[in-house]
Amino acid sequence: MTFHAQKRPVAAAGAVTIEDLAPEARFSLRGDPADAGILGRTLGVDLPTAIGTRNEKDGRTALCLGPDEWVVLAGEAERDAILDAFAAIEADTPHALCDIGDREVSVRIVGPDAAALLAMGCPRDLSHLAPGRAVRTVFDGVSIVLWREAEEVYRLDAWRSSAPYVRELLETGVVELRAGL
Repeated sequence: MTFHAQKRPVAAAGAVTIEDLAPEARFSLRGDPADAGILGRTLGVDLPTAIGTRNEKDGRTALCLGPDEWVVLAGEAERDAILDAFAAIEADTPHALCDIGDREVSVRIVGPDAAALLAMGCPRDLSHLAPGRAVRTVFDGVSIVLWREAEEVYRLDAWRSSAPYVRELLETGVVELRAGL
């Protein structure tokens, strides 16, 4: 499911676009940092240990959000395989793997004005968020995870219940940028 029933990019004079991302398998993984090696091998991706960093391999992504917390992304078709793999190690390696695929939705914000658009609602100095990193932050008071995928490309993950509000704010920001405000 996306932010809106329709998929539609929104453009602001070619300076920024917002696009809904396709659904994907998404998990919250919690575990002892000392077990990061076995948890990563089970996932098939080394779990990063520095907060805000991510590792990717074979279509799977692991993002470190805390000393014992990771967000895991994969293709929807891999959901059951990931759940089964972690179920197989639960007796020997305590962890919590929660399917949050229905909880959150994502948009990609692209263009030279992407940072300016996000700055309208995000208090973080985005110039300090290097490409390839991500952070938990807020957008107009709404908790989000913000990924910087490339210099002018961001991904914003928000809880489904807040997504229409966040999307409306982004679209209003596009109009304001277009008007030069």
